Amino acid sequence: MHSLPKGLKAQHHSAIAVSRALASPGIILSIFLLGVLLSLGFRKNLTDKDGHPIPPGPPLRYPFLPKYPERILHRWRNQYGPIFSVWMGNQLFVVLNDPVVARDLLVVNGSNFSSRHNYFMKNQTILQGGAITATPYNDTWRKHRRIANSILAPRAVEGYSATLDYEAHMLIKSLYHDTEKGAIPVNPARYAGRYVLNNMLSVTFGSRTGSVADPIIKRALPLGNEFMKLTGPWSNAVDFITPLQWLPTSTRSRGRALRKEFLEVYGTLINIVKDRMASGESVPDCLVKSLLECQDQEELSWTDMCLLTTAFATGGSHSTSGTIQWFLAFMPSHPEIQAKAHEELDRVLGRENWPTAEDEKRLPYIRAIIKEVLRCHSPFWMATPHASDRDFVYRGMYIPAKTVMMLNCYSLHHNEERYQDPFNFNPDRYLEDNLSSTESSKLADAMKRDHWAFGAGRRICPGMPIAEKEIFLAVSRLLWAFKIQPVAGEPPCLDEYEGYSGRTPLPFRVNLEPRHEQVHRVLGTRDEIPGSFELADEFLGH
Repeated sequence: MHSLPKGLKAQHHSAIAVSRALASPGIILSIFLLGVLLSLGFRKNLTDKDGHPIPPGPPLRYPFLPKYPERILHRWRNQYGPIFSVWMGNQLFVVLNDPVVARDLLVVNGSNFSSRHNYFMKNQTILQGGAITATPYNDTWRKHRRIANSILAPRAVEGYSATLDYEAHMLIKSLYHDTEKGAIPVNPARYAGRYVLNNMLSVTFGSRTGSVADPIIKRALPLGNEFMKLTGPWSNAVDFITPLQWLPTSTRSRGRALRKEFLEVYGTLINIVKDRMASGESVPDCLVKSLLECQDQEELSWTDMCLLTTAFATGGSHSTSGTIQWFLAFMPSHPEIQAKAHEELDRVLGRENWPTAEDEKRLPYIRAIIKEVLRCHSPFWMATPHASDRDFVYRGMYIPAKTVMMLNCYSLHHNEERYQDPFNFNPDRYLEDNLSSTESSKLADAMKRDHWAFGAGRRICPGMPIAEKEIFLAVSRLLWAFKIQPVAGEPPCLDEYEGYSGRTPLPFRVNLEPRHEQVHRVLGTRDEIPGSFELADEFLGH
């Protein structure tokens, strides 16, 4: 072997020495700690080339915000104004707290503020840039959004009317029978979860579950809850401090396990539909049927299809189920609101027939209750964060490219200029509002929008039309059928909640007292829906 020249030999030995030094535990720990320290400390006050500063904000950087971050953000909003910035580790966030500001940036300038931040847990570990919710603002997102709109647009939703009506019927029927006609208190969480999951399964897979004990319920709902726990926009230090991403933490392991579960569960359901189609069986129109038919044309991978269905089933189920649970948590402490709702239902519909989707405009107080629940307890106080693609100047403030744009629904929903006495639950504020939330989201005057629970701009929730119908059918029929009463000594907690991303009430029970004898008669009028199938046996078989 030829020896190295003297100079190169010295450099070689020096490189080996440096490598050995860097490999020592002490040096590795020092580099790690230095990386952590550089991610924290004081804020960096950036300016653009023309001297425009970033929006004002708190003086420190933060590794995460504690539970109930909306309360901290609301205090900062009162201190710094309608738009402020906060550093989370090395990532800059701009928080939007005013309706006009939110519309100016996310709607009017949506071409620049419609991307996604590459969160370590949500985007890199669990979804890996897939699913419509995590995809950057690019051609892949446009393709996925187009597919979603073909299934969830208002005109398409009309095709699911029979399914939504049936599942609302079965929700009330299961609560009526399982509480022994109101004799036994009930925790409504699993019932609300099954109701919404069945709707999403029907839209996505053309299928449903048979009971709250169905194995898919036991598998799918916990997956959604785990996703919400792992993907809070403020809650994971690993998202903001890069050195923490090098460590084999339990959080990272849970994220990887969740991705595997998503692909396994929803991949199994896709295979069931695929097998039925291949055997020539009739399969109802649904998302998966459309995906399988256009897979080659749209160049969709198997993972693409699994994650698209995951986004439909998980996002739609958790948020809508949470809204129904918050409604049931509110009602026991507001008997006067229930009384007004019962009066409207009896006056408009009587007791011989219960509400259908076509009755929504005839029941303005029921609609007002729903809007007020969404205002007071939006399932996502921070919506899903947007990100900027290019540098931008707004009102003399600099917003750099790759800034996370946070829609602070909590402050938007407690804006005293928009809502009188905003911390009071009062559906009357919406009695003159004749628009659906889908229609209201398109208003040019942001101060007239009803609420921001479904987000804003080009990334607004595509499932808004179907969610509105689901919530109306559930809430109106619960009020038509029952008096929602408190359980003695167990008032539902309205101040705290579960979850870091999506929010649901702490576990609670209510008494559901049938209002009149017609409840039993109406619930006995139908037992099954044609064109759908139950998945339990096939799911277990796969």
